[in-house]
Amino acid sequence: MEMTDKPKQWLGVDRYSWYVLFVLVIVYVINFVDRQLLTILAVDIKHDLGISDAQFGFLYGTAFGVFYALFGIPLGKLADRVSRTRLLAAGLTLWSAMTALSGFSRSFLQLGAARIGVGVGEATAGPCSYSLLADYFPAHRRATAIAIFSSGIYMGGGLSLYIGTAIAGGWNASFPVGARPFGLAGWQAAFLAVGLPGLIMALWVRSLSEPVRGRFESPPADAAVPAQPREPATWAAFARDLGAIVPPFTLLAAMRRGGRAMLGNLLVMGGLALLAAGLTAWLGDPAQWIALGIGFYAIVSWAIALRHDDPEAFRVIWATPSVVGVSLGNGLTCVITYASAAFGPLYAMRTFGAEPGTVALVVGGSAAAGGALGVIAGGALGDRFAGETHHSRRVAVVIGALLLAQIPNAVMLTTDSFTVFSMCVFPMWFLASAAIGGSSGTIVNIVPASTRATATASFLLFATIIGLALGPYAAGRISSSFGSLRIGLAGILVVIPFAVAALEIARRDLLRKET
Repeated sequence: MEMTDKPKQWLGVDRYSWYVLFVLVIVYVINFVDRQLLTILAVDIKHDLGISDAQFGFLYGTAFGVFYALFGIPLGKLADRVSRTRLLAAGLTLWSAMTALSGFSRSFLQLGAARIGVGVGEATAGPCSYSLLADYFPAHRRATAIAIFSSGIYMGGGLSLYIGTAIAGGWNASFPVGARPFGLAGWQAAFLAVGLPGLIMALWVRSLSEPVRGRFESPPADAAVPAQPREPATWAAFARDLGAIVPPFTLLAAMRRGGRAMLGNLLVMGGLALLAAGLTAWLGDPAQWIALGIGFYAIVSWAIALRHDDPEAFRVIWATPSVVGVSLGNGLTCVITYASAAFGPLYAMRTFGAEPGTVALVVGGSAAAGGALGVIAGGALGDRFAGETHHSRRVAVVIGALLLAQIPNAVMLTTDSFTVFSMCVFPMWFLASAAIGGSSGTIVNIVPASTRATATASFLLFATIIGLALGPYAAGRISSSFGSLRIGLAGILVVIPFAVAALEIARRDLLRKET
C-alpha cells in the first residue's frame, strides 16, 4: 500500500523511514552472514570436499557472483515496476532456503550449485533496498541512509565468523565422527542454522509499506504522470528482460532484432568461448572461466538489448562517464575487499597460527566494526561535503579513502606479528569501506528515479563480476601458484591505479556538469 500519513520526524525525516532502514539493515546483515559464512569454515570445507585455494575462491566468488550479476539486472528492472517489498521478501526466502541446502552438500559441485541459488536470491537485495531508501529519504540524507544500510555488509560479515565458529565447533565437540546426526559435519550444521531464520524474516519484510516512487523528485511541469503498468504487462516485460541477459534466450532476443544483431551476438559468444578455452588451457580451473565467460556474454547481450529497447536507461548506465567511472572504480576496489574478506581469516590462521575462535573475535570483530563505521562515515562525509548538487566532492572522498586504506593493508601483508596485523584490521576496513559507502551514495544521487533500481543493479553488477567473481579467485589462484597466500593477496593490489583512474574520470565529469 502507498503511504498517506505523515509520521513524526527525526532529523528531518519521517520516523517510519528510519524504521524501514532498521529492517533493511537486518536483511543485509542476514544477507552477508549467509554469504560470508563460507570463509571461517574454509579449513573444514577444503578438507572434507578436497578442494584447493583456487576452487575455494570459485565457490566464494564466481559461483555466487556470476549468477548474482546475471539475475541482478532483470530483477533490478522488475523492482522498477512491481512492489519492491514483495520482491525483496521473495528473494530473501530463496537465498535463505539455498543457504540451508548448502548444509547438505557432499561435493564441490553440490556446494557450487547451492551457492548459485544463494546468488540468484540475493540479487534482489541491492536494487530493491537502494530504490526503497531513495524514496524514503530526501537527497540530503540519502547517502547517509544508504551508508547505514551498507553497514549491514560488515556487521553480517563479522557476525558470520562468530556464528560459524560457535556452531561448527559446538557441533563437532558434541557429536564425534560416526555419531553425527544425519552424518552432518559442523560446517554443514552451521549452514542449516543460519539459513532457516531468514524464512521468518521474509514475513517481516513483506509487512513494510511501499513508498511512492520518486517521492522526493520534482518532475518538470509539463511531464505526464506515468501510469502504473498492469500486472500481466509487467511480468511479460520481466520475461523479455530475462531473455535479454540469460543464455541461451539471449540468442532468441537477438534474432528478433534482426540478422545483424544475431551475427553480432554470435561473434561475441564465439570470442568469449575462445578466450575461456584459452584461459582454461593456460591456467586450468575450467569452471571459473566457463562461468565468467557466461557472465560477460550475458552482460554484453544485455547492454546491446538495452540500447535497442530502452535508449534512455542505456544512456544513463553505459554512456554517462560519471556513472561508468564510479561503477568501474568501485568494482576494482571490491577486488581487494572481497579477496580480503574471502581469505583474511584463513591468512591469519595460516600465517600466524591463530585459532579460529581468536580470528573470529579479533579479526572478525575489528573488520565488522571498522567496516560498519567506515561505510557510514563515507556516506556521511559525502553528504556533508556535497550537499544536493556538488557530487564531484563525493568521488573525491572515495579516492582519498581508497588510497589511505592501502597504508594499513600494506602493513598487514608484510608484518610477522599477529598483534600488529590485528591492530591494522580496523583502520584498513574503515577506510576501504568508506570508499565503498561513498560510491554507493554517489550512484543513488546521480541517476534519475525512473532508472534508479536498474542503475543500482548495474552498479552492483560491476562490483560482483569484477570484484567478487575475479578478486577471490585471483588471490586464490596466485596463492596456489606461488604457495603463499601473502603473495596472493598482495598480487591483486595492481588494480589500485586503474580504480583511481576510473574514479577520477567520474569526478571530472561531475565537476564539469556542476560548473
